[in-house]
Amino acid sequence: MSFSSKPKKRISLAVMISGTGRTLKNLLGRIEAGTLAADIRLVIASTPQAKGLQYAEQANIPIQIVEQKDHDSRDTFSQAIFHHCDEADVDYVVLAGYIKLLAIPESYKNRVLNIHPSLIPAFAGKGYFGDYVHQAVLLYGAKVTGCTVHFVDNEYDHGPVILQKVVEVSETDTVSSLNDRVFEIERVAYPEAIQLLAEGKIRIEGRVVHVER
Repeated sequence: MSFSSKPKKRISLAVMISGTGRTLKNLLGRIEAGTLAADIRLVIASTPQAKGLQYAEQANIPIQIVEQKDHDSRDTFSQAIFHHCDEADVDYVVLAGYIKLLAIPESYKNRVLNIHPSLIPAFAGKGYFGDYVHQAVLLYGAKVTGCTVHFVDNEYDHGPVILQKVVEVSETDTVSSLNDRVFEIERVAYPEAIQLLAEGKIRIEGRVVHVER
């Protein structure tokens, strides 16, 4: 099966957050600067305590809170989320520090994106999120790490890879210093991947993503 993004002047997004919202803040900044041809129509949070909601409020973006505890299964939880995405009529859903596993409906296949703070398939999968990833990289003694932007399927960190960027690991690195350097390239990689979709430069065959440069 193949999939191609269709070229558009701007694409519409729903952004999903669980915490500080630093990725949401970065995307909003890129849009404001004119380097990302997108509009964020909706922000969905997994908890009303998500600090990143302040950025949605400041930008007057509609907010939905969908908590897993209010649903009896992953399927009904996911259906509630994608119902809001349907109502907002978004082109793509962007996970931005969102750590819940979703059931992706067929209508959203290759329309949900995530960024992971390592070079998938290394240091990826259930339990590998946030500082746990960087700690594992350091304990393993890896010489390089980085970030991966990928489409989301129904497994953790498993969907087709759109792009990756590399960071060298220093012998003096700590979890904190490595996290900071990886996030700096995440700030570049995520908008770059979304812009490629906006420009219609993404084509997928099976698991392989072809990027027109």
